[in-house]
Amino acid sequence: MKVNFLIFIIFYLSSYIVKVDVAPVVDDIKEINTDKEDNGTSPVPIVLWHGMGDSCCNPLSMGRVKKLLKTVVPGVYVNSLMLGDGIISDMEHGYLANMNNLVAQACAIIRYDPQLKNGYHAVGFSQGGLFLRAVAQRCPVPPMLNLISIGGPQQGIFGFPYCPGDTAICNWVRYLLDLGAYTQYVQNRVVQAQYWHDPYQKKDYKDKNIFLADINNEKTQNNDYKNNLLKIKNLVLVKFTKDNMVVPKESEWFGYYPENNSSYVLDIKQTDLYKDDRIGLKTLKESNRLKFIAVDGDHLQLPHDVFVDQIIKPYLAQ
Repeated sequence: MKVNFLIFIIFYLSSYIVKVDVAPVVDDIKEINTDKEDNGTSPVPIVLWHGMGDSCCNPLSMGRVKKLLKTVVPGVYVNSLMLGDGIISDMEHGYLANMNNLVAQACAIIRYDPQLKNGYHAVGFSQGGLFLRAVAQRCPVPPMLNLISIGGPQQGIFGFPYCPGDTAICNWVRYLLDLGAYTQYVQNRVVQAQYWHDPYQKKDYKDKNIFLADINNEKTQNNDYKNNLLKIKNLVLVKFTKDNMVVPKESEWFGYYPENNSSYVLDIKQTDLYKDDRIGLKTLKESNRLKFIAVDGDHLQLPHDVFVDQIIKPYLAQ
């Protein structure tokens, strides 16, 4: 009964959230000086994975991002991933899906796209940033070069994403996820439950979470995950300092709550994930390949100049 009620609540909130602007906000395309000479070679292609409530081909979000990339990087090939058999299915899969299946599907799309055979850059928005990290760890062929996670909950969440309403409503949703997030039924069907990281239920999280606990090497140490992530050139993490969707927002930089406490957040370097170098974050940092960008704004409120000058030009135009 509790699980059925939880599913009802998630469906209800999902229908509400779709109406909220959770897509990346990028200003209208301006005149841009690319400062890039034509050397006769094609630019590295780019793969995009959208966030919750969005789709691969929304002209106001991912379509605009794709257009901007093609403006700043002339001639670039961009594959905005569609997970499912159409745009509606793609959007639904942002809420209801088994993420292991979706990551496998994304890996197949990437592997069999002839334009990507020599390597590609990847840009993930919100939960898409987390999912592309899973692609990097599980599917090293073709090679992912630079991975940019824009507002991605890399250590998971402990609060329903973009929970509308007052604190009491948000706490009620959290309570329902507390009751059902780690049940087999919910884990296999509700996307957000698969990166629900409850600091008060660490054992259940490690034992029953089917996605985040696996790619963070918290179940067993899978050295392939670590070695594959270390193959990328740069891991770029974008955090929104006023983020009200990802809870805690520090998860976007691999920070998280300590066990049995949600009153403060550990910095990335204070976490066991970093100190034990379980997935290679410490190695990436020590080799100057782990980059942090702070954006003064709410979730995915990415200023045009920041996107162009701090992300596209240094990491996607090479």
